[in-house]
Amino acid sequence: MQIKQLPADFQAALPVLEKIEQAGFEAYFVGGSVRDHILGLAIHDVDIATSAYPEEIKEIFKRTVDTGIQHGTVTVLMGDDSYEITTFRTESGYQDYRRPDKVTFVRSLADDLKRRDFTINALAVDKNGQVIDKFDGLKDLDKKIIRAVGHAEERFHEDALRMMRAVRFQAQLNFKIEEKTAQAIADNAPLLAKIAIERIREEFVKMMLSQNWQTGLADFIKLGLSEYCPGFKDQKLELAELLDVKDAKFSDEEAAFSAIGYVLSLNHQEFNKFLRDWKVSNKTREISLNTLNLLHLFESQDFDLWNIYKLGTDNLERTIELSKMFQIEFDYTNLKQKVDQISIKSSHDLELTGKNVCEILDVKPGPIIGKSMSQMERAVVEGNVSNNFDDLRHYLLSNQ
Repeated sequence: MQIKQLPADFQAALPVLEKIEQAGFEAYFVGGSVRDHILGLAIHDVDIATSAYPEEIKEIFKRTVDTGIQHGTVTVLMGDDSYEITTFRTESGYQDYRRPDKVTFVRSLADDLKRRDFTINALAVDKNGQVIDKFDGLKDLDKKIIRAVGHAEERFHEDALRMMRAVRFQAQLNFKIEEKTAQAIADNAPLLAKIAIERIREEFVKMMLSQNWQTGLADFIKLGLSEYCPGFKDQKLELAELLDVKDAKFSDEEAAFSAIGYVLSLNHQEFNKFLRDWKVSNKTREISLNTLNLLHLFESQDFDLWNIYKLGTDNLERTIELSKMFQIEFDYTNLKQKVDQISIKSSHDLELTGKNVCEILDVKPGPIIGKSMSQMERAVVEGNVSNNFDDLRHYLLSNQ
């Protein structure tokens, strides 16, 4: 296959390939950027592979950074752009089912492509747009198939995270996992327990935020990967409830985790532990907890402006998104209008401060200050008083 017109991102990097070739070495665009261009998708990262060894790359280019030199990767700086250049390599060992014990630099592109995960990622393009396809990746792109390079079981023993990458690509591309590759995932799913949860979470979140997340989630459950993730063991039926939701998309990571907390029927404490086990950020954990709490209030129709405010008005859109997903019915439009009319985001926005309270009531700092501030905050939120100094002062004096 010949790419007649290289994408702009490739064209910008052509001087890098040309300079490497002028020094007597081979260089190609490889991996996901090639796949995405052929599929007509946006290119995110331009990866370049070369027969030149890292030290040779550093001799060719004046400005370089040793990004991952032990694995053959050097970042080349050209103008305002930077490109990761990785030497052709073979790998062996993989005692931890994730990282190779030994990396060997080689001069052969074919040997380098042989170690890659899936055929659709084992494509290379030269400076003239000629596609090098050693493993029928182009056919698999055409058939919309995710198939391991060589023996699938070997690929997953080398790096068990590739099983999560398979379902993630499935969700992103709306492809089907080829039968032998799927069987190898099912057979080797227990290996996922050996992978750091941070890496699993990264792939899982990408899958859940993809356009076709239900396609990936279905095989994530069916092939047994879910059994080796925190909080999912013996929860296949509960997780499968998400597959019945129609035309649903998650706006962010917090929405996806909140939906999972909902179908697993987790209370606040259980959901907090679940999120800690997944090692999400503190911010994501707080937002997800508040979103699920709000969703439960909507479900029971037991909510008012004050508890929506306390759980965070910024979480309202996400919670409404989930309410619609799970067919929790109420007047969303009317509620949003009421919430939009709340004039403060927190007590810090009040036009009357704790110091003002001391002066107005002629009291010293103490519990009464916090109590008074809370009363005024709630009154403003519920629309019982305007957030201006004189009105708040009058409200304060009238409620002592």
